[in-house]
Amino acid sequence: MSGRFVRSSKYQAQEQCYDNIRISKNAWDTNLVKANPQYLSVNWEASGGGAFAVIPLNEKGRLPEQIPLFRGHKAVVLDTDCFRIRRRKGGPPKECEEDHSSWIQAFIWRVPDDFTLRTEEGEDPKDVGPLKQLTGHSRKVGHVLFNPAAANVLATSSGDYTVKIWDVEAGSPRLTLRHTDIVQSLSWSANGSLVVTTSRDKKLRIWDVRQEAPAHTVPGHAGAKNSRVTWMGEQDRIATTSFSKMSDRQLGLWDLRDPKEPVGGFHMLDSISGVCMPFWDEATKCLYLAGKGDGNIRYFEYERDRFEYLSEYKSGEPQRGVAFLPKRGVNMHENEVMRAFKTVNDSYIEPISFIVPRRAEVFQGDIYPPVVGTKPAMSAAEWFDGMEGLPPKIDLESIYEGEEPAEIPADSKPVSRVPSSSTMLSPSKQEPSPASSKGAPEPIKEPPQPSPAFRGPPPSIKEQSNSIANLASKYEDDKEDSSSSTEEDDSSSFEEVPKPIERQVASSSSSKAADTKPAAEITEAAAITRKLSSPVSPTKLAAPVSPSKPASSQQPHLASSSATSPGMAAAAATTSDDQVTLKDIKVLLERQSQTISRQSEKIAMLTAEVDRLKTTIGEKM
Repeated sequence: MSGRFVRSSKYQAQEQCYDNIRISKNAWDTNLVKANPQYLSVNWEASGGGAFAVIPLNEKGRLPEQIPLFRGHKAVVLDTDCFRIRRRKGGPPKECEEDHSSWIQAFIWRVPDDFTLRTEEGEDPKDVGPLKQLTGHSRKVGHVLFNPAAANVLATSSGDYTVKIWDVEAGSPRLTLRHTDIVQSLSWSANGSLVVTTSRDKKLRIWDVRQEAPAHTVPGHAGAKNSRVTWMGEQDRIATTSFSKMSDRQLGLWDLRDPKEPVGGFHMLDSISGVCMPFWDEATKCLYLAGKGDGNIRYFEYERDRFEYLSEYKSGEPQRGVAFLPKRGVNMHENEVMRAFKTVNDSYIEPISFIVPRRAEVFQGDIYPPVVGTKPAMSAAEWFDGMEGLPPKIDLESIYEGEEPAEIPADSKPVSRVPSSSTMLSPSKQEPSPASSKGAPEPIKEPPQPSPAFRGPPPSIKEQSNSIANLASKYEDDKEDSSSSTEEDDSSSFEEVPKPIERQVASSSSSKAADTKPAAEITEAAAITRKLSSPVSPTKLAAPVSPSKPASSQQPHLASSSATSPGMAAAAATTSDDQVTLKDIKVLLERQSQTISRQSEKIAMLTAEVDRLKTTIGEKM
């Protein structure tokens, strides 16, 4: 989208949006919305305690005036998070637990089966109550985030300067990460063993969670406003967004192995006052930044330890909250790589699709590699006992075909089953075919030009332009080879056909040949030069002789060749090509030496004449 392959969709029609929504007006820095492939949760503006709404993604358009809400909090809901969905055999997907934070408490909820916002006429909507209550913080709970690898492990941050790690099944906190100020953002690593946090004291902390101690504590952004952080999937990199001392928005890239300062320094974005909400896409290695208070979503490609700017979605409608759909929920038949949901005017939610502009009607494996599925890698008890691991992945091609998600191991390397972006750019790849049959060059060729989605980040704009330039030069070489082979074939076919014609011309007028001797010399020299300069590839020398061309294709070459090189054609009738070439070279050299000797004699005569004139003029003076 974009510089490489992404573009954002146009404004959606009102029927494609979720209208008549009352979004919470609380000033707490949160995303306000959260999405998974089945539902969209929204912090609701409600009286009589906090509430939130769960909206099925297929129920678009204007929502009813009264809808079932999830109630249980005594104060406003500040943050929400969804665990994964699981599929039941023979039934629709079922939403697993959700966690929602409020003052002091956090609640666990379960979305009922066949949940809908539409009710029968005359029937009042029924609110949903919590499944479990988590009590342990002494002040308000501001953020909640499930562990991506372990089931029922939850992290909550609070105004009491702590982050607690919960065993949801037991309903009790097992670990506590103590800070010196309010935590503003947190993010888990892919295997769920580390947590990175930013806080109001302008520090970036990377925690070894089960040791309850920070592995690294380094200075973060220098600005006084809020900061955000996201772990970049399975990379050992972290992305942060915040402000400088001059209130310029910044983007930082941190190396987990040496996080003393950001890689390459902080990258200045702009001077807008709203916080940037970062979202990482592991499949395409792209980072999306949605500005709070403005209507823009810009996206960057991560490559070579830097973020390459791709493009930007621009809108005149500002957003207060944004959520991105997990990869397994996008529309792969439309080549949609990401889908965002942005709040507009606190009254409706607009979906925004980021689509690859391709016309292919088959599964695109380069932009849809295997992604994290619905099954955790371990249970909560195993995780608290020290187990680590990545959750299993699912093959998106199975979902594309309408089948059950095919589970694959987390550490398996994806194999491209369809042409990647590089192969689609070069339709004819004949030169590697003989070498590939031997089997040796294949592993050597994979590291320099792998499939972008499988090795890591996709090719950048510069690399793509270079590859296209190399491709063009390759076609130019092929053109030269084909043109040279055509000339050789045409000349050889011509040398066999016009034998009688050349003999008649040579015997009919010898005086004309004598008169046009200098022209014949030039023509023969040009023919020899053309033969010597035309490249002959080794494969063409070893290849069998191709069948003769039709007479219609030989006529133009016949006319042009007979007009330019009669001597060559006559010689070719009696000897082979190599003998003709050597004879002509010898004749040409003899004639050139004779010409040079004649010119030397004339120069000597002219020099003597000049000396004589100088002597005569000197005597008269």
